[in-house]
Amino acid sequence: MSTILKETVKIGLSKDSRQKGADVLAAILANQHVLYMKTRNFHWNLTGFRFKTLHTFFEEQYEALAKAIDQTAERMRMLGAVAPGSMAEMLKAATLAERPGALIDGEEALKLLHADHETVIRDLREAIDTFDEKCHDVGTADFLTGLIRAHENLAWMLRSFIE
Repeated sequence: MSTILKETVKIGLSKDSRQKGADVLAAILANQHVLYMKTRNFHWNLTGFRFKTLHTFFEEQYEALAKAIDQTAERMRMLGAVAPGSMAEMLKAATLAERPGALIDGEEALKLLHADHETVIRDLREAIDTFDEKCHDVGTADFLTGLIRAHENLAWMLRSFIE
């Protein structure tokens, strides 16, 4: 997905670096949206003996993801890019798979969300290398480091339910 740079930003990064960075952030944003919707889906359609506990837990998780989504889109704007705003754009750029609405057992939901968070963490590590080495954008690399910590925390909590 090629994002559109709409603003002239004089922050010490070339237009090419900002473009490359905005494209990477758009992919991250897309996966965040898929993970957000999957978490909400599981919150709504959850079944099983730990329903109340997991229902509340998934709500906390999707609220944390909503904040990360907002921060990622705002980071794109800081680079002078337009953040994608439609589900069609998100799905085109996402690498995580959607999950249609259906009843889901809590154990299965936990495992699927845990796997997605670990995928996002690996993708963020690669993205940091891109921002450090190719874009020379330490600000965005630092932002992504914070996202890694947040996703590691969410993955750890999910894993703790599974083990």
